[in-house]
Amino acid sequence: MDALTTPGPRLEAPALPPEAPLAMPVQSLSDRPGRAPTPPTRPAMLALRRLAVIGGAGLMTLFAGYEMYHVLNRNGANTLGLAVLGLFVVLFAWIALAFTSALGGFGVLLARGGLGLGIARDGPLPELSVRTALLLPTYNESPSRVMAGLLAIHESLAATGQLAAFDLFILSDTTDPDLWLEEEAAFLSLRTATGGHARIFYRRRPKNTGRKAGNVGEWVRRWGGAYPQMITLDADSVMDGATIVRIASAMERHPTVGLIQTLPVIVNGSTLFARMQQFAGRVYGPLIACGIAWWHGSEGNYWGHNAIIRTRAFAEQAGLPVLAGRRPVGGHILSHDFVEAALMRRGGWAIHMVPGLAGSYEESPPSLTDIAIRDRRWCQGNLQHAGVLPARGLHWVSRLHLLMGIGSYVTSPLWLVFLLCGILISLQSRFVRPEYFGAAKTLYPNWPVVDPVLAKWVFVGTMAVLLAPKLLAYVALLCNPADRRGAGGAVRALLSLLLETLIGGLIAPIAMLVQTGGVLSILAGRDSGWNAQRRDGGRIPLAEIWLGYWRYTAFGLVLAGTAWAVSPALFAWMSPVLLGLALAVPLVSLTAGRGAGLALRRLGLLRIPEEAVTPAVLARATALQAAGRDLPPGRSLRRLLDDPALMAAHRAMLPPERVPGRDPFEPLLALGLAKLDEAATLDAVLALLTLPERAAVLGSGQGLDRLRALPR
Repeated sequence: MDALTTPGPRLEAPALPPEAPLAMPVQSLSDRPGRAPTPPTRPAMLALRRLAVIGGAGLMTLFAGYEMYHVLNRNGANTLGLAVLGLFVVLFAWIALAFTSALGGFGVLLARGGLGLGIARDGPLPELSVRTALLLPTYNESPSRVMAGLLAIHESLAATGQLAAFDLFILSDTTDPDLWLEEEAAFLSLRTATGGHARIFYRRRPKNTGRKAGNVGEWVRRWGGAYPQMITLDADSVMDGATIVRIASAMERHPTVGLIQTLPVIVNGSTLFARMQQFAGRVYGPLIACGIAWWHGSEGNYWGHNAIIRTRAFAEQAGLPVLAGRRPVGGHILSHDFVEAALMRRGGWAIHMVPGLAGSYEESPPSLTDIAIRDRRWCQGNLQHAGVLPARGLHWVSRLHLLMGIGSYVTSPLWLVFLLCGILISLQSRFVRPEYFGAAKTLYPNWPVVDPVLAKWVFVGTMAVLLAPKLLAYVALLCNPADRRGAGGAVRALLSLLLETLIGGLIAPIAMLVQTGGVLSILAGRDSGWNAQRRDGGRIPLAEIWLGYWRYTAFGLVLAGTAWAVSPALFAWMSPVLLGLALAVPLVSLTAGRGAGLALRRLGLLRIPEEAVTPAVLARATALQAAGRDLPPGRSLRRLLDDPALMAAHRAMLPPERVPGRDPFEPLLALGLAKLDEAATLDAVLALLTLPERAAVLGSGQGLDRLRALPR
């Protein structure tokens, strides 16, 4: 990895290939497009599959709602009871759909399915005939980490013998000037290390218009015409070369397919939280993904990365509009992937998932705090889908994807309201005198009744539906000898499942409140911004955790006191929720640290098959990441000024200089140049310039000349 972090390589070939423009018009959500044809890749009996999953969930919900009605009041209804019943029906429908979908996935796993489109798990690799671009958008990520993954992918593709069919593009939206300069140096070193001067390219956008969707869209408009297919990656993505070749070949063979999504496996977790996430993703994830692929069919979804896309289909249909209204609900669509898939399917292109194909990997945020930051942005993006739902011409399954994306966050406040309403019912029965005779003349009194025995069985049934997918996933794991051994054997896998369920159950009420707060803040008009994701898993200071989570502990204690005041029985029923909230601070601290996670790994718990037998591309990427390092702040600028070859390459990669009177005025550049005139040394410049001003100066030939003239 040293070759990727040391300065000195020259720009042997242009940083970008000749432009091949491809029109990407902005799509209208109000105009009705022509009727989309049925894709020829639509699986057989897909309507029956959907009827089984959705109809089965509907029947389960009707039965559960009927029983819940009798739990609340056998001889009548009141407003609070009806509110609880309505919430229960909505929330039960959510978990019932997950259950029936998981049943489909269970059958697919037992049959060793989950592929389709003629894709094979193993055997000889098909020969490719068209060029595919691998796109890696990056935003303020560790350059050494990004290039380590790309180098591993490049080497894996080379091992397939079909490297010539692929070009790699690093699409930077980085705003941190130090990271920007390191990206350039690491890009040059990556080219030198691989000899890929004609296959590896780098472009940085000075302005991050449209964020990630805008980044990819800009590439399509400038270079998309030269590449019939493109594979989207994330900064933490790793994909096996054989997997890439197989999905590229499938796209070539099926000209009506617009997108093929793989199932990325979460890897490299070291904290307890990350290891729980990767165990859940590896053991339960295939069941869930195979289930939804089974009944989604050619109307699948897109998760934003580790997928191959037909460039023409994307350009024709996926130009995202700017939603009306102010942020956070209006503006550029943050959760763009769901919408892009829906628009491509509206245009007649099939969207498929192939969860049975191995060789696709990603990483998880290391703590609940980090996942909450990411979820805050996803929450805003998913709530924006409410503005896309009325779009004309969408397939009904695509609308369901959007609804489920909204529901994945809205259910948290619904669960909270359901919980509070349940407490209010208990308070009402404890402290409010019942009205036995209403205004109407009746022979018998109206006795409000809550049936405790039936309530127990409804609770047991609901928990069974909620937890059944985990049990099904465990049974499927037992039926796969390689995965069973990789997870530590039947006993260790079961212990891991119980441990993940226990800790996850304690964390669930905290996550519920965190997500509820996110939804409320978005509805109140607070924008989530765009923050780089922390990936290193370093311990979060306890004081920081206390500041972030004390309010959840306080809420739990108030809730516990209220439950106890009503009855010890209610307190006992609510104890899992109350315990999780009361222990919020120590739970978040424990799960965010590496100590507990690595200790469990040594015991063989929360282990995944990729840890037992690490795939070659993943082992290579991990080794390269461990050997890489980024320079401390300020060092990259000094290296640039001291290295003529790096300076020449940096200048060559800059966009054209601003022309006064024609191009927009750049206030950051003007202010940065003025501060340069005031500075006597480079150290003074580093102290005077803000990061945006430094980035503006580094993007200007005039600014670079002034920097070089400073004493250092």
